[in-house]
Amino acid sequence: MVDRAPRQSTQPGLASGVALSVHNLTKRFGSVTAVDSVDLEIPAGTFYGFVGPNGAGKTTTLSMITGLLRPDHGVVKIHGVDVWRNPAVAKRALGILPDQLRLFDRLTGAEFLHHAGALRGLDRETIAHRVDDLSAAFGLRHSLERFVSDYSAGMVKKIAIAAAMIHSPRLLVLDEPFESVDPVSAAAMIGILEKYTAAGGTVLLSSHSMGLIERTCDSVAIIAAGRMLAAGPIADVLDGESLETRFVELAGGATAVEGMEWLQSFSD
Repeated sequence: MVDRAPRQSTQPGLASGVALSVHNLTKRFGSVTAVDSVDLEIPAGTFYGFVGPNGAGKTTTLSMITGLLRPDHGVVKIHGVDVWRNPAVAKRALGILPDQLRLFDRLTGAEFLHHAGALRGLDRETIAHRVDDLSAAFGLRHSLERFVSDYSAGMVKKIAIAAAMIHSPRLLVLDEPFESVDPVSAAAMIGILEKYTAAGGTVLLSSHSMGLIERTCDSVAIIAAGRMLAAGPIADVLDGESLETRFVELAGGATAVEGMEWLQSFSD
């Protein structure tokens, strides 16, 4: 296992300090505690993975981190700025790919990216330049004049990530960014994100692909039943095992399958 340290910025002033700080983050829905006193600290310049079983609280946690869902308790800070006390400033440093993705899909790809840039306060010349760069990097250049509604699921993910990056945020929070994306496109997207973190940006992404997280991320957090089970540099969390093995150990998935003997005989 290679011990990967967080990438350091090549741009002065961008990579020092903590990109994301989460303390005592809690969310309840009625009698159910979806997220239970989660703490997390991510240094700037880190490629950070976030994994957990279905219903573990990953999306709820990411929604609270990005200001999409108000927590019952806890503090979230992006580069020292409280997301819930000063959202306008905090969100300027943030790019998001949320769960349950909804896009303005009656726009063309070009219109959608221009709209995303304008919402972030970029001027027309800057938007045009960045749309050209992003469309080339994500392999979307020949699809920009098509409606987003006509895109494949993988292409929708790519243009949504491009829109999240257009204002050059310091922190990207990506919920299942590689779902429905083919391996070639996923590899290209990872290359873009690695270049971004090498320049001092920070990525927090959730994924069910343990192999991808293990190959790509500097650090990882494992959550189950709303509680953070482990978090830190990936070599420390894995302790010499694979991420899949460690995940199953911590999340309690290695249980014997008992009963259902009827599956060992057949109805015909």
